Amino acid sequence: MTSNALPDTTFPLTHDLRGFIDALESRGRLHRISRPVSLVHELTEIHRRVLLADGPALLIEHPVDAEGRTSDIPMLVNLFGTSERIAWGLGIAPEAMPDLGEALADLRNPRAPRGLKQTWEKRSLLAAALNMRTRRVERAPSQARIVTGEAVDLRKLPIQWCWPGEPAPLITWPLVITRAPDDPDDINVGVYRMQVLGPNRVIMRWLAHRGGARHHRMWQKLGRDMPVAVTIGADPATILAAVMPLPEGMNELAFAGLLRRRRTEVATGRTVPLPVPAHAEIVLEGHVSASQTAPEGPYGDHTGYYNSVEPFPVMTLSAITTRDRPIYLSTYTGRPPDEPSRLGEAMTPLFAPLARRQFPEILELWLPPEACSYRAMVVAIDKRYPGQARRLMLGLWSMLPQFSYTKLIIVVDGDIDVRSWSDVMWALATRFDAPRDLVVVPDTPIDYLDFASTQPGLGGKLGLDATNKTGAETSREWGRVLTMTPEVTARVDAIWGDLGLPGGGA
Repeated sequence: MTSNALPDTTFPLTHDLRGFIDALESRGRLHRISRPVSLVHELTEIHRRVLLADGPALLIEHPVDAEGRTSDIPMLVNLFGTSERIAWGLGIAPEAMPDLGEALADLRNPRAPRGLKQTWEKRSLLAAALNMRTRRVERAPSQARIVTGEAVDLRKLPIQWCWPGEPAPLITWPLVITRAPDDPDDINVGVYRMQVLGPNRVIMRWLAHRGGARHHRMWQKLGRDMPVAVTIGADPATILAAVMPLPEGMNELAFAGLLRRRRTEVATGRTVPLPVPAHAEIVLEGHVSASQTAPEGPYGDHTGYYNSVEPFPVMTLSAITTRDRPIYLSTYTGRPPDEPSRLGEAMTPLFAPLARRQFPEILELWLPPEACSYRAMVVAIDKRYPGQARRLMLGLWSMLPQFSYTKLIIVVDGDIDVRSWSDVMWALATRFDAPRDLVVVPDTPIDYLDFASTQPGLGGKLGLDATNKTGAETSREWGRVLTMTPEVTARVDAIWGDLGLPGGGA
């Protein structure tokens, strides 16, 4: 049984990216590359191979741009290429991720403590919740160097060209900070890729359901350009808060304080009225146009395909601020495994407890990373009544914004390992009958990037009930699972070493 307390930190929680880099290097999880590496495709291929091998984060000391110029800004890739480093970014061991998930679920859906012991355990939650406020600072390391106006030039940053056939370099790990026009406290931080159009112009590619797009529509209604700040290279807690499935309206900068166990320090942008992380490596400031758009793409996406060319709004930069000797954070997206799929896999234990709070029958929940993180789900349940699997499917599809884009849900019983395709396929082959157990829901919201649907952003859902059938679900005697008696198993275990045979696992 997991605790309701935040798990103890086992890895140093740092307030900036470079502190995390130092900690990774001290544990042998960072590799420096001193030879020049091209930003045009070569870096992607190096990163891809290292990630596939569960290798270290890479610090490229001499990145070379498309014109052959060597940047004096080193770049970091594969930061979150393993579940271990993702957990370390939260200050915990990988095996403590379920405990953190339970604690976060308790913050969102509090349960009254039962007895003095649980009350004592919850004290860390209360202390952590006090860190969910930002702290303003006047002198921010992220504003040590400031360039404004006509001096702004994105070509001085080592921005990556990820895949062949792409039209321009792409900013791939930006934390885009926006706010509502009528409420300065309504802050959102999202990760949206940005195509470079020129020295001071980029395309902001966000999808309609994302927080940045919601804010942009509010500014558009007023006929005003929207102020935006873009952070490149924040501390791990801030980066991970931006990709976690948080409730709409929650300020990710504030939530990062809970993850870090210390309030997030922010400064006010130099040319935009927005909070920016005080210890970030690089911050881009500017305004996203209320009316001007440009065709974006095609770019390689997390689906493993190039996306179609579509118009998205244009951002004009008014300032670039950096730390002294900044570090540029980058990644690529492609067919899993990539960093987004590794993040999705590692994050599953964080929102599985929240799903169990709403649906207590859930025993295990798995989002296979090969299915682009959230497009397919396997759920094991403690089944108690006919129709329970169907009810659960419909509930999950409407529970979180991310789950509304899940195209396939397979529901199995508790004796099935949701992470084992051999188990899942056996359950489908023996417990599923299409006319009874197939659930099809047409014309529902779906990932805009999914070109398999007939209409952009609108597609179908498929549910497969591979549970044992009971009551009104079947008129036949249901089969019993084959199993050996414990006595025979124990006898064979005792003599196995004398048989001279390989294996021996029960």
